[in-house]
Amino acid sequence: MSFASVTLPNGRVWTPRFVSGIDKEKCIGCGRCFKVCSHDVLQLMGLDDEGELIMVDPDDDDDGEYEKKVMTVANETNCIGCEACSKICPKKCYSHAAMAA
Repeated sequence: MSFASVTLPNGRVWTPRFVSGIDKEKCIGCGRCFKVCSHDVLQLMGLDDEGELIMVDPDDDDDGEYEKKVMTVANETNCIGCEACSKICPKKCYSHAAMAA
């Protein structure tokens, strides 16, 4: 049982599912999810050769400090459960969960 559900005008019941994680192995850091999220939930980070997350300077194109860029959940409480990030993700990196009652 979820905490909240909405009955849409067509009679279908919709339950918001909030972002619960991003698979760093699958993520390619393309930024599509970041662009579609209007609630400041996500942040692009660098992943170094030891698997540690490091800040990425968006104005600096030098990627010598990290192996690749990955998206992270920076402000989980801002998520509204729309799943737009997951729908646009080309690598299907996202996991979502409904709020428990």
